[in-house]
Amino acid sequence: MRITTRMMTNNMLSNINKNKINLSKLEEQYSTGKKIQRPSDDPIITVRALKLRTSISEINQYYEKNIPDAFSWMDVTESALTTINELLRKMNKYCVQGSSDTLTAEDRAAIVENLRQIKEQIYQEGNTNYAGRYVFTGYKTDSSLTFMERTDNLRYDITEKFTGKDIETVFRVSGAYELKDFDDTTVNFDTPPQLENTYRIKLSYDRLEDIVIDSIRFSLPVSDTESVEQTPISNIKTVSVNDPNAYKPEPGFVNFIYETGELILHEDVYNDLRIADNIELTYVKTSFEKGELKPEHYFNCVMTDLSKPEQDPITFTKSKQEIQYEVNFNQLLTINTEASDAISHKIGRDIDDIIKCVNDVIHTEYKIQEVEKRLKDTNLTPDDVERYNKMLEQLNTELTLRKEIMQKAFARGITSSNEEQDRVNVAVADLGSRQFRLRLTENRLSSQKVDFTELLSKNEDADIVDTIINFNSAYMIYNASLSASSRVVQNSLLDFLR
Repeated sequence: MRITTRMMTNNMLSNINKNKINLSKLEEQYSTGKKIQRPSDDPIITVRALKLRTSISEINQYYEKNIPDAFSWMDVTESALTTINELLRKMNKYCVQGSSDTLTAEDRAAIVENLRQIKEQIYQEGNTNYAGRYVFTGYKTDSSLTFMERTDNLRYDITEKFTGKDIETVFRVSGAYELKDFDDTTVNFDTPPQLENTYRIKLSYDRLEDIVIDSIRFSLPVSDTESVEQTPISNIKTVSVNDPNAYKPEPGFVNFIYETGELILHEDVYNDLRIADNIELTYVKTSFEKGELKPEHYFNCVMTDLSKPEQDPITFTKSKQEIQYEVNFNQLLTINTEASDAISHKIGRDIDDIIKCVNDVIHTEYKIQEVEKRLKDTNLTPDDVERYNKMLEQLNTELTLRKEIMQKAFARGITSSNEEQDRVNVAVADLGSRQFRLRLTENRLSSQKVDFTELLSKNEDADIVDTIINFNSAYMIYNASLSASSRVVQNSLLDFLR
């Protein structure tokens, strides 16, 4: 094969160019620390790098944003639940103190005030928010748990559910006397006050509208898995708490006391409902005090804005409302705790019962003090003295009965606070288990971030030691090629024509 000078020159230039390209490539790796500068340099490395970068980006989103945000939300929730638990513990302590018969009126008044403050603070804790979002209200993070001010323009048709176990046996004093009865000559003070028991379903709200509840729907269990709907109870009579027969329903009837939010059952109605596994009724409330729980967070209800009649009513359906964060690849974690799982109406209603019973005792003690004061009047006739003594005897009997009722109310408060503490403890335990899972996920993502970053480095980064060696070698080869080429191009045909 004939080798021409042109061929040698072309090969020389080609080799120099290849060495120059290789030197330039190694120089770029040396300067940037990366194996490739553009996808065409190595498509396999490029594809692997894109996948690793995407994975690291997702991990950073989870590890640096989602997980810290979830932890913050759950920490705020845990702090609120811990405070509520402490408040319930204090309530339990006050109820134990109140159940003692040795307390003075001032002691009981102090306990009542403390319990009232505890009730307000428990519900105030329900308004805890994180970054402007209420943590206990499910999806309705822009809606507080309680009414922040007195509200009279909203009507709620509330559907509440009970079971037979929710029917309480409560006691009241009948035949009590008032100071004005002394001037009524028809009253002879011969009949002592008596203690009567009654059966009650206590609704979650008081101060309701005096609208007749149309019926009480209920079902009875026929097996462990099946219940049968019964004929609704429609014999419901709306009465005022001032009605002397408010707590004495007629046979087959239920008295609805709208001021106190109580359904008083006759014994035969109680016998029909005591084993029911579902009792359902609907009532109306239009006036809410500051601090009362909003019905939409607890019940199926229909809200109508009375100040905006042109607007359609809003229907709220109570359902599980879990706020979930994506904390890992295809892994969701519920971060919220709903108020209905941790804070109930029962605690507030039981405190209201205690306050009422204590006030009844204080009122009776006041009547006794007033009668004793009047007996010191030297201008009284013998008949007046005898009449006041009879009245005083009956008032002392009433005081004994009311103290007994008060102690039962405190006992219910002890039971209720224990039950509510159990409810809160379950919520805290559930929250703690989710925090533990989140911590495990965080640790796993931390390890994955390190692993993926290391893989990305191995995939993209050039080995500096090898790169320097290769660069020096390429540099020598390049210079050698230039040196060899210079010798080749020095000779020409003219050199041999002398």
